[in-house]
Amino acid sequence: MNPSDRREQILERLKRGGGPVSAGALAKWLKVSRQVIVGDIALLRAANQPITATPRGYLLESADARPGEMIRTVACRHNRESIARELYAVVDNGCGALDVIVEHAVYGQISGRLQVFSRYDVDSFVRKLDKSRALPLCNLTGGVHLHTLSCPNEDAYRRVLEKLKREKILFEH
Repeated sequence: MNPSDRREQILERLKRGGGPVSAGALAKWLKVSRQVIVGDIALLRAANQPITATPRGYLLESADARPGEMIRTVACRHNRESIARELYAVVDNGCGALDVIVEHAVYGQISGRLQVFSRYDVDSFVRKLDKSRALPLCNLTGGVHLHTLSCPNEDAYRRVLEKLKREKILFEH
């Protein structure tokens, strides 16, 4: 398969949806190396394809909220050890954490896609963070950060706020 056809196959696979697809899974499917896939994704992005990377793989950007859900933003403050507690508070109350956003002194707003909707997603994210030994974005700002949440209704959002407040994670001045 030539590179152009391979990139078209990648795009078609991402268009089908069904959740994030890892570079490793794409590489195995197309019988190429993971690095070839990473290069293909870079070229697709350079060609203005709305591909985003999440901790679990690549997605085509679309409306972030699940159908029928509302978007809300919450401010939090905690250290690395509280990441799982924070995200469990979100998913256990029926919401999803779409991203994390920090305000950097030099770069301005920096965000990372999370797409975390279940305890399984939380556990996968935390394992990947631990395995990579990467620093979470909240380390750049003394723990202060925002999350964009996808919530089924206002009650679910309020339950998340109450749980984060009880956990002393909700950032309130």
